[in-house]
Amino acid sequence: MEGTLLVSEIMSKNVRTVRPNSTVTEIVRKMNKFEIGSVVVVEGEKPVGIITERDILRRVLEVTLASEALKAKEIMSAPLITVSDQSTVDEAARIMVDKRIKKMPVVHEGKLVGIVTSTDVMRSHARA
Repeated sequence: MEGTLLVSEIMSKNVRTVRPNSTVTEIVRKMNKFEIGSVVVVEGEKPVGIITERDILRRVLEVTLASEALKAKEIMSAPLITVSDQSTVDEAARIMVDKRIKKMPVVHEGKLVGIVTSTDVMRSHARA
């Protein structure tokens, strides 16, 4: 696949994670601290869900639920859509378009190794 860009070449490797029982308050604090728009929910090293700013807006703030009482597992998007670190950027882009998602965890043998965003994909195509 010479000349083909892989997801592993454009993904962010320092993925911020939370556990299924993390509270929404803890999640929001982490997102604010690291100035990020999503966190991946993991059990051990296996990603099981993702929480984005939109999830918090729709599932917490819109319905005015107490963020201290809600857990990650109650608001995460699941089942989780992931991509292999050995997939091409074009394959990742197709999945993101088809599933209408902007952030996608990257896995290697089922373990979380990174995250790829629509911005990463656009940036990689701009370099080409």
